[in-house]
Amino acid sequence: QVQLVESGGGLVQAGGSLRLSCAASTRTFSTYTMGWFRQAPGKEREFVAAISWSGESTDYADSLKGRFTISRENAKITVHLQMNSLKPEDTAVYYCAAKRGLVVRAVPLYDYWGQGTQVTVSS
Repeated sequence: QVQLVESGGGLVQAGGSLRLSCAASTRTFSTYTMGWFRQAPGKEREFVAAISWSGESTDYADSLKGRFTISRENAKITVHLQMNSLKPEDTAVYYCAAKRGLVVRAVPLYDYWGQGTQVTVSS
């Protein structure tokens, strides 16, 4: 069982930045693909970014490329999401997730989920 705990959310003005972090409980963290997802009120959970166990492969939602950056520190069993040039439409609960195997975008393919952290971008 893998436990994930997100942090770093908050209220920020449009154009600002936030850095989300996700701490994992497992010592085998370095074997997991990690993903970030988000869910706005009344909408389905959507893919944001993912990173392979080695950090060599990343994937981003097309609409977020260039603004968001995913990274990981295996020694600290932590994955980060740097979010720049934030827009009001980025407002959502952001979730960290883990799976074994390839980097994928599909929500159902991730096995472990955190509780989420709220990000609110004001205009």
